[in-house]
Amino acid sequence: MKSIDLKCINSLRVVGAEAITKAKSGHPGIVLGAAPILHTLFTRQMRINSSDEKWFDRDRFVLSAGHGSTLLYMLLHLSGFGISMDDLKNLRQKGSKTPGHPEYGHVPGVEITTGPLGQGISSAVGMAIAENHLEAIFNKPDYSVVNHYTYVMCGDGDLQEGIAMEAASLAGHLGLGKLVVLYDSNDIQLDGEVALANTEDIKTKFEAMGWDYQLVNDGTNCDDINNAIEIAKQSGKPSIIEIKTVIGYGAPNSGESSIHGKPMPEEDIKVLRKNLGYDEPEFTFANDVVEYYKENVIERGIQAEDDWDMLLRSYQNLYPEEYKDLLRFISDDFELTDTDGIPTYPDGSEESTRKVMGKVLDWISSKLPNFMGGSADLTASTMVKGADGIYGADNPRGRNIKFGVREHAMAAITNGITLHGGMRGFCAGFFVFSDYLKPAVRQAAIMNIPSLFFFSHDTVCVGEDGPTHQPIEHLTMFRAMPNVNLFRPADAREMTAALLEGIKANTYPTVITSSRQALPNLSVTSSEGVLKGAYVVKKGKSNYILLSCGSELSITLDAAKVLEKKGIDVTVVSMPSMFLFDKQSKEYKESVLPKGSKVMAIEMGATLPWYKYASYVKGIDTYGASMPIKYIFDYYGFTAEKIAEEFIENVK
Repeated sequence: MKSIDLKCINSLRVVGAEAITKAKSGHPGIVLGAAPILHTLFTRQMRINSSDEKWFDRDRFVLSAGHGSTLLYMLLHLSGFGISMDDLKNLRQKGSKTPGHPEYGHVPGVEITTGPLGQGISSAVGMAIAENHLEAIFNKPDYSVVNHYTYVMCGDGDLQEGIAMEAASLAGHLGLGKLVVLYDSNDIQLDGEVALANTEDIKTKFEAMGWDYQLVNDGTNCDDINNAIEIAKQSGKPSIIEIKTVIGYGAPNSGESSIHGKPMPEEDIKVLRKNLGYDEPEFTFANDVVEYYKENVIERGIQAEDDWDMLLRSYQNLYPEEYKDLLRFISDDFELTDTDGIPTYPDGSEESTRKVMGKVLDWISSKLPNFMGGSADLTASTMVKGADGIYGADNPRGRNIKFGVREHAMAAITNGITLHGGMRGFCAGFFVFSDYLKPAVRQAAIMNIPSLFFFSHDTVCVGEDGPTHQPIEHLTMFRAMPNVNLFRPADAREMTAALLEGIKANTYPTVITSSRQALPNLSVTSSEGVLKGAYVVKKGKSNYILLSCGSELSITLDAAKVLEKKGIDVTVVSMPSMFLFDKQSKEYKESVLPKGSKVMAIEMGATLPWYKYASYVKGIDTYGASMPIKYIFDYYGFTAEKIAEEFIENVK
């Protein structure tokens, strides 16, 4: 380990502590303790190019312990990613480029938004899956055009999250040899010593899951850390390197939980400087530190991409078709313009929308070679699977991921696949279990990425499985989430339109739900109407409107016929996407739901979101009950006759 390494590390420690103290907010403990880990990774291992941030064959770095953002921002500053010293001084402030936790799309060089512990390491598994899959498709002997690593830094908290353990289990099963986790093991967390809450054997646990494990006893020794990374890269397995560090290294209260998330007083900064023998001016990286990063990160990264470009030119000459395909993957140039052959269903036929979803997704997969995902041990129920066989060590070209019963990690892994680039990730499960993966959907929405989440069995019509399997509040949950487009299609035509819209390069994730039971394919539904979120399917002459979606739309249309027989003329509106409807012009929204209309909404779920559009809602605000489906509609009052009666009693 060279003296310049120590100077760089101490610079990161002091400037980081100063930035956090100036902000009066932040987490100095990880900055002071883990600085040697990330300094080693960036200056000796990471292949990144700040002049081409999205260079495809770059290494990916995920700071799963997102509260260590200050350390990452300093490394990005020194690595040429356009974060200035003023940005560092403006840490966590209004409008800054250096927010409290790393934000994808906002901070240059940040690969993923992190902060909720466990999400980062789990999404990194998805990135490693995407790299492995693309490597299998495009690499040739002596031409490794896809050849990069996914590095993660995590802490004790990450590894206590259930989502991380689900992801680690799958990564070990899949043998993701280019995933390297650097575990900042300092035996302290916010509430005190880790041993107060957790005394498991990490080595045995990860080895049992198929990982390679190493221990670095001295987390201040760059050579030891680097040697461990080199060994990990050759292991052929996902690797975790436990690196023993001291939280808050150099601070007066180092090794104590109090240093975790509390800015250091100015007097403690002075002690820190003295303990580290550091005498550079405040907020200053010395010239030799700047030059070291220029040579070992910036210039090395430029050279790495130049070498890749040269390799790619030779690859183009020898494998011209594969080269063209690779560029299409990199640019996500797979827009569907021709829908010939897409499954269609005649009006009047009946089919569950889950079966429609499965068949249309199979067709989409045949047209989009970058479409990859699967179900949470529910393929036979959701009907959702990827193409080209089961993905794994024996078939890395497969696109059907057997996630197993790992819903928490499944969605985060899907985000990682999408974030990696070149691939589009999707996953599926029962709608009621979307509770398990909601945080990852929220992460996708925050990051503005088009991950896809498919859920079958979207109402109490699950039947005999009872309340534990019957969703009630779940539609409300996703409709309440900003930047999430939830579709609830009513038939095959609406489902197909929703899927074709969802696979576009949107700036939001899409959630699509489907029915367990067969539904009639209606002559009045419209693909164009679906894209507007809501539209009129039956035009009446009065100011009465029945508003519905999904499996209840056909029942609502039948209720309109019952009302007609009673001399009451009503308009019926299908609203498969509140998200898209709210984005329409004022004029369009007024044409669908005119002011002064008397609106009754009908849905077999929580009533809350419908009051935005309706004065009365027919819904279900209690948990379900176990019974065969043939009893459910009458039990909850979702028959045409009962809906008509309720309309007359409460709306007319």
